[in-house]
Amino acid sequence: MNAATPEGGRAAAVAAAIVKDPLRVLLIRRADVPGDPWSGQMAFPGGRHEPTDADLLSTATRETREELGLDLSGAEYLGAMEDVQAVARGRRLDLRIRPFFFVLPGVPELQPNREVSEVHWGDLEGMRAGRFDTTQPWRDEGREFRFPAYQVGQRRVWGLTYRMLQQLFQALD
Repeated sequence: MNAATPEGGRAAAVAAAIVKDPLRVLLIRRADVPGDPWSGQMAFPGGRHEPTDADLLSTATRETREELGLDLSGAEYLGAMEDVQAVARGRRLDLRIRPFFFVLPGVPELQPNREVSEVHWGDLEGMRAGRFDTTQPWRDEGREFRFPAYQVGQRRVWGLTYRMLQQLFQALD
């Protein structure tokens, strides 16, 4: 995949920032916002493509800077994964999200804005090895579902972010 914006439909991008020794990935808990389908969920920093963004890579880096005060220009850019179809409350949305992966030179000092309620560093090796596998219960129209997830501290990473991590682990295999 490249950084270009996909044809048709709405697009978004996220940045998965990784540090080594130990191997961890930067995750945020989105602030609780009425009407936001991903309110309060664990995610990578990122957001919707704006007309002023040159491409989706620009979207991911801009959103990361806005949400966390993190400048990715000094990071090693690893590349992009396949777009992920956005789903919220069990329904497909007209939105595709492209994850971009970076390696940071060290653990940065972060300055979360109002869109971020928490910052976590998830143990990538532990997730990949299955040590943090769990499920996330979800009720929709009276039915109970259980989605695969990773336990990161007191939080669960599931849904779109889980699927993006799965892409990364498959690429590493």
